[in-house]
Amino acid sequence: MPDTLFDKIIRREIPADIVYEDDDVLGFRDINPQAPVHVLFVPKTPVATLNDLTEADALLVGKVVLAATRWAKTQGFAENGYRVVMNCNRDGGQTVFHIHLHLLAGRAMHWPPG
Repeated sequence: MPDTLFDKIIRREIPADIVYEDDDVLGFRDINPQAPVHVLFVPKTPVATLNDLTEADALLVGKVVLAATRWAKTQGFAENGYRVVMNCNRDGGQTVFHIHLHLLAGRAMHWPPG
């Protein structure tokens, strides 16, 4: 897998507003936020797309989701609600090919998004 922007952020080669970190997951603010709170949660182990996940990656993906929910609770908006999104490939809106979860909060979300 080619080196991505997220790999460079994980290695601290590119600055980011990091809000969460544990052994497996890094969370940082999106540079183009789509809501008042927009944080990306990325696994430190790179996987290009959701299509590339295997059964062996189930724990890793679970850790990403749990990291996002833990952070939402510590920030005080979990009870009001938030949205999580994972995009897959170009038509799905994925622009960095290292799986990641978008956590959006701070306003009421509507469907379709907008």
